[in-house]
Formats: sequence, C-alpha cells, structure tokens
Amino acid sequence: MERHKILGGLVTLYRRPNSNKWYCSTTLNGKEWRKSTQEDSLAKAKDVANDWFIDLQNQKRDGVLGTTKSFTEAAKKFAEEYQTITVGSRSPKWVRGHMDRIRIHLEPYFANMRIDLINAGTVQEYRTHRMTEPHHLPDGKEWKPPARNTLHNEVVTLRMILKTALRHGWIPFLPDLSDPYRRQSKIEHRPWFTPNEYKQLYEATRMNAKNPKNTHYRWHAEQLHDFILIMANTGLRPDEARRLEYRDVNVVDDPYSDEKILEIEVRGKRGVGYCKSMPGAVTPFERMLERNKPKPNDLLFPNDPKKMFNGILKEQDLKFDRHGKARTAYSLRHSYICFRLMEGADIYQVAKNCRTSVEMIEKYYAAHLKDMIDTSLVNVKKKK
Repeated sequence: MERHKILGGLVTLYRRPNSNKWYCSTTLNGKEWRKSTQEDSLAKAKDVANDWFIDLQNQKRDGVLGTTKSFTEAAKKFAEEYQTITVGSRSPKWVRGHMDRIRIHLEPYFANMRIDLINAGTVQEYRTHRMTEPHHLPDGKEWKPPARNTLHNEVVTLRMILKTALRHGWIPFLPDLSDPYRRQSKIEHRPWFTPNEYKQLYEATRMNAKNPKNTHYRWHAEQLHDFILIMANTGLRPDEARRLEYRDVNVVDDPYSDEKILEIEVRGKRGVGYCKSMPGAVTPFERMLERNKPKPNDLLFPNDPKKMFNGILKEQDLKFDRHGKARTAYSLRHSYICFRLMEGADIYQVAKNCRTSVEMIEKYYAAHLKDMIDTSLVNVKKKK
C-alpha cells in the first residue's frame, strides 16, 4: 500500500493496490478517522485531506467531535434493526443482499464520512465512481460496469440507511437520491417462448428425460420436464414453485371445463394466494407423485434445475429471444400469461390467477400481442 505523511505526520494519505483513489486517516481523541478523498492526483488529495483535518479539529474544539454519527455507525444500526425486525417477513437471501451491498460497495466508499454530509451530490459522485473503470485491476480480471438495476439496488440500500439515521435524529431530512439523468425508458417485452418455441422446448426436455446423456441424471431430467410443463400451465413465479410442497397442490374437477386441474396454494412475495392451473399441469404432477412417493410436506422441486435448463436452452438455440434478452425460468410465467391472452382469456382473471395487477399485464404483455387488437373495433368503415 502506497503511503504519504502530511501535516507533520498528523495525517496519512494512502492508496490501496486495487484502487486509484487516495484515502486519508488520522487519530483524534484516541479514535482513528478515515475518509476517501475521491481524488486520483496526490496533490489534490493533499488539499482535501488538509481541509478534512481542519474540519475535524474544529469539531474537537467545539466539543462535537464524535457526536455526529458516521456512515459506518448508521449502517451498523440499520443492519441490526433490519435483520431483527424482518425475521419471517423477508427471505434471508433478500436481507443478505442488503448486507452484501453495504460490505462490498457502500462501506469501502463512504467509510467514516459523517452521515449528515451525505447528500444528492455525494450520491451522484458515488454513481460516477461505480461506473468508472478502476486503473488497477487484479491480473486476468476484466472490468464490467454494474448493471443499471445493480446500481439502483445499492442506492436503495443507502436510502434505507439514511432513513434509519433520520428516525434516530442523526440527520435533519432525507436527501433526494433520485438519478438526475435517468429518463423514462421504453417498455420492452419480457422474454417469453412463442407457442412454436415452447413446443420445441418441451419436446427437447421430453427426449432428454427419456434418453439423458448421463443415466445418473435421469431423475433430474424427468423433474425438469415436469417442471417446465407445470410452470407453463400455471404461471407460477420460480420462487413460488421452489416453496411448493405436495400438500399445497390438489387435483380437482373444474366445473367450467369438465376437466381436471390443479388447485394450488401459493406462498410467494405477495403472501399466500391461490392459483388454478390449466389441464396440462395435471399429468406431470401425477407423474411426480408416482415417481417420488412424497410425504405431504416434501417440496415439489427440491433441486434447482437451472444448470440443466440453461444447457437445453443453449442446445436448442432458445437461450435468447430475437431482441437478445436471455430467457430464464421466469420466461415460462411470461409465456403462460401471453398464451392466456392470445386465447382470449379475461385479463382481470389472468391477473388474479397470477397474483399480479391488470396494470402490470397491460404494461408488459398485452401491448405486445397482436391478438389483443380487436379488428372489428379498429377496421371500421363508414357507408359510402
């Protein structure tokens, strides 16, 4: 680590091997204080460090040094509260995401910056920092800018920390953290499988289940085939499917179609809801009952089929849609919604069965389907 002493050794400037920014540190009242200068130039970093040290000395003289909370203290308080209060209402993975963003990105940048000094400009500098390629990278590692959604999630975590500080009276107000240069992006169709592509997919998984490349993975191949059929005939979210237990699913007679369907009690991000499947989901479910001989509280899909699913998508040249968007297990839900709309299903009932809103379906699905345009209402002509 490169180091320089200034102000008679009272302040240390240092730069980590994997960073091009200079940091400064000092000790006052028996406590170490650190700050990122946000500067690449050593001369400019010295000026920032000098002003910072003078500000600390003024706080010490006025008796307020240490009474103003740092970002580190606010982040620690947020972590304690959030992990305790959200037990049972938020998944451990969701909570861990916030903790990881603090540890990996936010804490190294803001360090011991005073929480009341974080404002809209500071956060915009953070966005710029994250989108700028560092000068020093580990050997063989290629730099990729963070995705827009990744950066958005980091700012969401930062906003939650600032809200914690606001509740405890450490800051007078919540700064505006919105992206000043973000424009309303066009609404793009979510990746789905057209009817022909869906047929190609389930025929490929059926062949894979009958003749797997490795007989050791026959059970996994059979599970994947049934997973795809159930997902495309129910509209379940992948996380909802992973939580499903056999006792949550019942085969019932549908009074409207005189066919058997699945009645599913769904537990997901919207709490507990209900789903009624298409008749095509019954046969794969009955195959799973026969194959697995499950107990009522056994999971339908105890193993994540992601690797095998992606392998088949690549083999069948189905991994990306025509717009270059990658298809995932979520695309089966999107396909279910599109198939229902194409068949003329009532949009409100589709939304209710998928535990979403009509607005979301109109925004991301209906606007892209030619079958949703009623030509009898569009191609109207006056009599001559």
